[in-house]
Amino acid sequence: MLALTAIGSGCVQGGADGGADPAPGRRSGAAAPPAETPLSYADRLHAERTAKVAAARRWGLKKVPLTPPAPPASKPPISTREGFEVDGHEELGLPPVFTTVPTRQKVVFLTIDDGAEKDPDFLRMMSELKVPYTAFLSDYVINDDYAYFRKMRDRGVVLNNHTLHHPYLPGLSYRRQRHEICGMQQVIREQYGKRPTLFRPPFGNYNRDTLIAAKSCGVKYAPLWAEEVFVDHWEYREWDRDLHPGDIVLSHFRGRGDWKGTMPDMVRRFLNKVTDKGYAVARLEDYL
Repeated sequence: MLALTAIGSGCVQGGADGGADPAPGRRSGAAAPPAETPLSYADRLHAERTAKVAAARRWGLKKVPLTPPAPPASKPPISTREGFEVDGHEELGLPPVFTTVPTRQKVVFLTIDDGAEKDPDFLRMMSELKVPYTAFLSDYVINDDYAYFRKMRDRGVVLNNHTLHHPYLPGLSYRRQRHEICGMQQVIREQYGKRPTLFRPPFGNYNRDTLIAAKSCGVKYAPLWAEEVFVDHWEYREWDRDLHPGDIVLSHFRGRGDWKGTMPDMVRRFLNKVTDKGYAVARLEDYL
């Protein structure tokens, strides 16, 4: 009788349906919450576009920056620009020195040197606009705030070598050049976890010893630049004073102490021009 009463009243373990106990924190018999419907690909694209339009408006751009194409599956061959070679460049397998990446895609690459200015608005602007760039750092101007560039690294920016103290390298002995380059390799590895493979000589000046030393420190490429952008003007290497597919653009970490404006002002000038010319900004490392 007791057993029958228990069954009839539903007091047997597992409840009236004989199932298992409810999971901790869930009421018995409660329906599972409805699964969230994932956004469709079209919805995601629309959301990303809306966010980018809002960011462009917020940062005062004339147009929304163009989205770069997918990185090439087969990387273009990189060789030293004619006239930029040193004796035995190819025979010694020295890092190629180049100003433009060979590509037909309408992309340019933004590279920023040294690290003197540490503007939080710049980090926010580049993150909101999703604009890729490459940094070339010198220890003497970043060692007061390594954490700033750690935030940059965490946003996917590759941190590369611009020597310890930014000297005129051809005026130094091989030993001192190697100290400047290998020493910065060590700083970046210790502070940011990975030894870089890109090196830019200060002022764009180098000699044979520079490239031999760079190779011995693990450097694979020595990119220079085709154009340089400031807050108030551009400078060009080529006679036509124009952008070309694959051009590397140089700027610097500078603020009002050196420029008549801020780093966001420089980025605004840069993006307004390249977008108006029909170029997207791509990530240099994706093409190497």
